[in-house]
Amino acid sequence: MELTAMSWKHEDHDRRLHSNSDKGDGSVKYILTGEGAGTIFIIDDTTGDIHSTKSLDREQKTHYVLHAQAIDRRTNKPLEPESEFIIKVQDINDNAPKFTDGPYIVTVPEMSEMGTSVLQVTATDADDPTYGNSARVVYSILQGQPYFSVDPKTGVIRTALHNMDREAREHYSVVIQAKDMAGQVGGLSGSTTVNITLTDVNDNPPRFPQKHYQLYVPESAQVGSAVGKIKANDADTGSNADMKYTIINGDGSGVFSISTDKETREGILSLKKPLNYEKKKSYTLNIEGANTHLDFRFSHLGPFKDVTMLKIIVGDVDEPPLFTMPSYVMEVYENAKIGTPVGTVTAQDPDAANSLVRYFIDHNTEEDRYFTIDASTGTIKTAKIFDREETPWYNITVAASEIDNPGLVSHVPVGVRILDVNDNPPELARDYDVVVCENAKPGQVIQTITATDKDNSANGARFHFSLDEGLSLNPNFTLRNNEDNTASILTRRRRYSRTTQDTYYLPVLISDGGVPPLSSSSTLTIRVCACERDGRVRTCHAEAFLSSAGLSTGALIAILLCIVILLVFSLAIVVLFITLRRSKKEPLIISEEDVRENVVTYDDEGGGEEDTEAFDITALRNPSAAEELKYRRDVRPEAKPVSRHHLSSSLDSIDVQEFIKQRLAEADLDPSVPPYDSLQTYAYEGHRSEAGSISSLDSTTTHSDQDYNYLGDWGPEFKKLAELYGEIESERTT
Repeated sequence: MELTAMSWKHEDHDRRLHSNSDKGDGSVKYILTGEGAGTIFIIDDTTGDIHSTKSLDREQKTHYVLHAQAIDRRTNKPLEPESEFIIKVQDINDNAPKFTDGPYIVTVPEMSEMGTSVLQVTATDADDPTYGNSARVVYSILQGQPYFSVDPKTGVIRTALHNMDREAREHYSVVIQAKDMAGQVGGLSGSTTVNITLTDVNDNPPRFPQKHYQLYVPESAQVGSAVGKIKANDADTGSNADMKYTIINGDGSGVFSISTDKETREGILSLKKPLNYEKKKSYTLNIEGANTHLDFRFSHLGPFKDVTMLKIIVGDVDEPPLFTMPSYVMEVYENAKIGTPVGTVTAQDPDAANSLVRYFIDHNTEEDRYFTIDASTGTIKTAKIFDREETPWYNITVAASEIDNPGLVSHVPVGVRILDVNDNPPELARDYDVVVCENAKPGQVIQTITATDKDNSANGARFHFSLDEGLSLNPNFTLRNNEDNTASILTRRRRYSRTTQDTYYLPVLISDGGVPPLSSSSTLTIRVCACERDGRVRTCHAEAFLSSAGLSTGALIAILLCIVILLVFSLAIVVLFITLRRSKKEPLIISEEDVRENVVTYDDEGGGEEDTEAFDITALRNPSAAEELKYRRDVRPEAKPVSRHHLSSSLDSIDVQEFIKQRLAEADLDPSVPPYDSLQTYAYEGHRSEAGSISSLDSTTTHSDQDYNYLGDWGPEFKKLAELYGEIESERTT
């Protein structure tokens, strides 16, 4: 069986298969299998005729693949091999062209050149484009002529007129048709709508509706306020209609200004300076309105601006009095008496009536009650006494009204400056805490002071410092005026002692440079403090000497141990004195041969003050006692030192042990001298000896050349003791 591809038209229903083995006796049976067999396609198994059960649609399926076989009806054996054949569905023009994207909305600028492309539309046809003209589409315009045209092959829509004006017509509705069969009769067609809008370009200049305008403005209009509006029309829209208004000339260009409202595109006329009907009753302005965005393609349609003239009529109003100055500044001295004139304000009625004016002060604050004003003349006078240091400036408000129309009131600020007089003496700038170190040197600056004066610089800028001339010369401190509104406190002697006096009072006299000058006296409190070598204050409290001396703990223990040893040794000497006094006196020198031995039996008393190897007792004394001090109390008297008992003229009646006890008690009770001495280092040598003494102390019969001043206040006492010891030794040797 020979089978080939066959075509099947849309309206066909029958096709036939035939085998060469078929003799027409019905012994051959035809079988059909494949796509659509038994559903879309059925076969007559005797004749081989193929029938379709329904219409075929090429747009859904273009072909079907089927298999046919001829078999022996009796044996069901194939008479021929299975054959494959293809049924092709042949196209017919059963689909109209369609616009899948319509309707369209598009814009094109107005004034575009003819033939400007607007949009390209495309229609599709589902028919077979390879078979006949079923899918061949051509375009035509059904609506929109003569403004637009369409290319029949490409579907491109173009403008058909030159310089289409948006202001004349803005919106267009164009209908485009697509027809298959190349546009022939009988072809199918479809259509779509294209909505075209002309966009604006700046092709219209602004225009004022009138060439002359007139505006009324009262003279009472406030500066900065809007007094009128003006507008130029522009047929364009958006930014093409934006404009700016300008006053190009006229006698009112300095009095008025104009600005543009961007929302309404109006010119807002404002007042720059106050109006005065009595001086000028009208103004003329030439106002220009011009586009801000220009399109040079249409510059030949310009100029894109327009000018109009505006006449402004000034209206007369009854105005309040006008002060001759916008504000006043006056001055008065703080010691002025009540009723003293301060100054005068002046106001006039600006209207032609020139009504009389009365003045008064607005008593809104307490400051206003310090002044009064003459209602007729405007003279301001004082009503209270002023104190510049409390209130240096007063601000009051003076009002003026017309007598004929009291409701019209104007105000003016008046500032009154209170001038200074020298009525405040200078004072120390602060409470100074002045400290002087115990180890201070003469001429050392211990404090710099300054002063303040409540008066202004004209009466208190120059200060002079001095000590109170009514007091005697101060031996402890002095004052140096630095000639720069400061003064320095200086020491006058070397070394100070807290144990002797821990506080000094220094009266200082301060005077200013005012007229007349004023002065005041202040007292500085100066504390004596222990300081480090670099001048840092260590302590200012009155403490024991050893603590204030700044010695280390080891040094303090060593010194105390020495004191204990000296006290014990002194007690032993006292006991020895008593014992020797009661014992039998033996000749000191037995023979000349024994002089050396007798000499060495005495304790070593040293070589006096020339003996540099001897024990130096000054290391145990208070350094402040190294020199003889004459203290002065500047304000309060100094506590008197404990009086010392004088030696009796009769040396025979003195008990040495009692004498030493008295000296110890005096040393302990004396606040100016530490309780250190070397009295205990001298041994009791017994009663006086006529042979004299080998001690370094001379007897009373001869005057010693020894200088005992190095012992301080105890020098004279030790000299007397030396004389006493000489007498005692003379007695002993006798």
